[in-house]
Amino acid sequence: MWGENCNGVSLILMIFTFLNILFTALGQSPQLGSARVVFQTNYGDIEFGFYPSVAPKTVEHIYKLVRLGCYNTNHFFRVDHGFVAQVADVGNGRSAPMNEVQKEEAYKTVVGEFSSVKHVRGILSMGRHSDPNSGGSSFSILLGDAPHLDGQYAIFGMVTKGDETLKKLEQLPTRREGIFVMPTERIDILSSYYYDSEMETCEQDKSKLRRRLEASAVEIERQRMKCFP
Repeated sequence: MWGENCNGVSLILMIFTFLNILFTALGQSPQLGSARVVFQTNYGDIEFGFYPSVAPKTVEHIYKLVRLGCYNTNHFFRVDHGFVAQVADVGNGRSAPMNEVQKEEAYKTVVGEFSSVKHVRGILSMGRHSDPNSGGSSFSILLGDAPHLDGQYAIFGMVTKGDETLKKLEQLPTRREGIFVMPTERIDILSSYYYDSEMETCEQDKSKLRRRLEASAVEIERQRMKCFP
């Protein structure tokens, strides 16, 4: 009976939930996937990876937005020192208009995939309204530990490079508007790109192997000439 009522999607979600509980029990951070995204800002680059085992639907949505170029010309509308740097919703934050394909994905929302992963510096956490399933395209990069957010906002990734850029953003002048601390000048995401870190490693390994084979060929030829002039 269980097998008849449980489809493949629910089974995958159960596995992801089990992995998340296991990581917490072992005191380990969840495993980053191989995909990497780079935001090129006017203050430097920020690279991040995803936690597909923690928030699979959120990761799929955000990564698709990246691949469609939706974050290009967007900006960080909020920078609260020691707390968060928040990326604006792409529907309102871009300086360039979106095409129809971008709009279709940009206005989607994702279910709130809350987990036991902790909000610490470098974590990526979805923005949302009061509805827990209202996450869209805005997300925050944690600039410090924020335990009061744990279990309330969906964590889906982690910064892998660019902490020096985040430190620059924290030093910029700000103003307060209601609950938000906002930079007085626009922090642009000029462009973005993505790559597979495993493929990069494979290319490096192939390059090393190629050099070793070339060196071996030279040595074999040298020995051949020595022994068989």
